[in-house]
Amino acid sequence: MPRARRLIAALLVAAAAALAGACGDGGASAAATAGPAATDRFDAGRAWADLRRQVAMGPRPAGSPASRRLAAYLRARLPRGRFEAVPGGLRNVVGALPGRGRPILVGAHYDTKDLPGFVGANDGAGGVAVVLEVARALRTGQRACQRPIRFVMFDGEESSRGSTDFLRDGMRGSRFHAATARPLPLVAVIVDFVADRDLSIPREATSDPRVWARLRRAAAAVGAARVFQGGTGAAVYDDHTPFLEAGVPAIDLIDFDYPHFHRRSDDLRAVSPRSLDAVGETLVELLRRMRADGCRAR
Repeated sequence: MPRARRLIAALLVAAAAALAGACGDGGASAAATAGPAATDRFDAGRAWADLRRQVAMGPRPAGSPASRRLAAYLRARLPRGRFEAVPGGLRNVVGALPGRGRPILVGAHYDTKDLPGFVGANDGAGGVAVVLEVARALRTGQRACQRPIRFVMFDGEESSRGSTDFLRDGMRGSRFHAATARPLPLVAVIVDFVADRDLSIPREATSDPRVWARLRRAAAAVGAARVFQGGTGAAVYDDHTPFLEAGVPAIDLIDFDYPHFHRRSDDLRAVSPRSLDAVGETLVELLRRMRADGCRAR
């Protein structure tokens, strides 16, 4: 998953890098190491095992044999898992929990940057592990009046090797899904750099403020407010961007102040199950609340 300096158009790269630590809505605190959340509905041990499994597969660039094996693993474990063909020989992995009305979309990208030896423990594997475990946690206690949830593991988020135009060559799976999947989601939540040891996630500048405020309230409720401490970071092009362009309120969970970005050091030494737990518990709480909106609207 790209950081600001890779994702923002050439004229904005320098500005984005300068903004990486900036705060715009009350001041961001210094990065804090995530501790265990106060609630226990998200199985951090199982999410950590899923992260380790992905890393053990080695590099997983879009269309590679390792990526295909991972896609099959994800389809078997997402509720109602299926493949969604993406032009260029790629495929998203889509799952669903039933409900009424337009779905809430929760997504992550499962490909890694096509770099020698790059295993993407945070940049790919962390987000996938969180979304997979959130899907498991939300299978219980469902009610017919709740909103549905659509889980999407996006392929081709990273631009292909040799590309110098991320906007043209990246976000392939999310662009296709936003353009073709119907109904469009009511809200989109993208989970990306969420596993790093020193986790502190500001609001990405283009992320919908109202949805982000709900996320922070959920974090406070489960004892993970230290991870989402306020402040606004740089604008980042990521898998939430196609949904914003389609008019869908979307947020991107990304701690792009990450020194191992697109480096071989993005491995198990750079990530932590405590970070997965804090983000996972927050998302379970947020999604339970958002699903319940469908019951209150009746």
